[in-house]
Amino acid sequence: MTVTIFLGALLGPMALGVPIAFALIITGVALMMYLGLYDAQIVAQNVLNGADSFPLIAVPFFMLAGEVMNTGGLSRRIVDLAMAMVGHIRGGLGFVAIFAACIMASLSGSAVADAAALGALLLPMMLKSGHDPARAGGLLASASIIGPIIPPSIGFILYGVVGGVSITKLFLAGIFPGLMIAAALCVTWMIVSRKEQHQLPPRQSGAVRMKTFIDSLWALFLPVIIIVGLKFGVFTPTEAGVVAAVYSLFVSMVIYRELPPAKLFHVFVAAAKITSIVMFLVACAAVSAWLITVADVPGDLVALLEPLMDNQTLLLLAIMALVVVVGTAMDMTPTILIMTPVLMPIIKQAGIDPVYFGVLFIINNSIGLITPPVGTVLNVICGVSKLKMEELMKGVMPFLIAELIVLFLLVLFPQLVTVPASWFAR
Repeated sequence: MTVTIFLGALLGPMALGVPIAFALIITGVALMMYLGLYDAQIVAQNVLNGADSFPLIAVPFFMLAGEVMNTGGLSRRIVDLAMAMVGHIRGGLGFVAIFAACIMASLSGSAVADAAALGALLLPMMLKSGHDPARAGGLLASASIIGPIIPPSIGFILYGVVGGVSITKLFLAGIFPGLMIAAALCVTWMIVSRKEQHQLPPRQSGAVRMKTFIDSLWALFLPVIIIVGLKFGVFTPTEAGVVAAVYSLFVSMVIYRELPPAKLFHVFVAAAKITSIVMFLVACAAVSAWLITVADVPGDLVALLEPLMDNQTLLLLAIMALVVVVGTAMDMTPTILIMTPVLMPIIKQAGIDPVYFGVLFIINNSIGLITPPVGTVLNVICGVSKLKMEELMKGVMPFLIAELIVLFLLVLFPQLVTVPASWFAR
């Protein structure tokens, strides 16, 4: 009965168009009334406590770093470097998009920010060279979701805070799976684009490549600073957000000089707007998370999943299938905030490593960003490309299948996550 009330109170308001943040509060209040615990002060206290977390300070700083990166010339230089290195080979612009997505993922941690930057910078070039619009848009959307997987990742921060898991370990564990997804996209792009007839950019000389590489060095230093700093304990993930924001501001304003002081206010406002949405969701989710624990919703789900508890692979496949379905109807942030407190007790009881599960969970939620109808990244690319959602979905499908295959392999072979994670953690 508790699970029924939880789902009804959550999905009912959402079906009526109530914003997810308020639906989460309604869910908490409904559970409180069912348990006979209703108290408005408890609701208010949990909302305040939900946002009162030191690790969450990283979120606004990484958001700011992403905005500065796109406005201050860092993103453009990463794309220019990729163009100089691989733009001349057959299908080169697609490889440029994947390469740039990996580098930009290590700068912003946001799929939406990467999609906006890649769409604006690369899509016109791909269309001009003769690539199919839907296929090009599908690749850009699929490559953008590497953003929340390769560190720094806002998704990992939220999962780590809600689930009580080491964010540093999550960051380091996400590197290799993120590169696996990039490799899968490269293979898929080679297959789907080989029949296309398109113009190839001219091969750049060694001098031009070296000049482009030197020009992009300041942008390339940021992921190195963050990963090395986390690995050797120089700073925490929260402090890494501050380092990323300050460094990107310094490079954009002092080195590249593409972010004049007059634009700084608008950059801060844009970052604050995105941050306020995420933080309000986190605060409201704390109400339902507390009631989920009090009402023992995970205990009821454990009873339902009892036949699978002895087989970790089958249990993970069932959970991943559930998250895929949820991801088609819900954005990444609310999915993490709602499902983490429900699933974490099940994962621990089944003896599954929370860090390993966190990588699978965030990859799955990232894939949800390119599944309709809610897919946020799809909507961004649609806005940039002026394509209809149905057309873009046809283009994204081969890459979506490739990413699901990678997720399936990670479920079957946990060593693909745990072994590289142990290497990076040494």
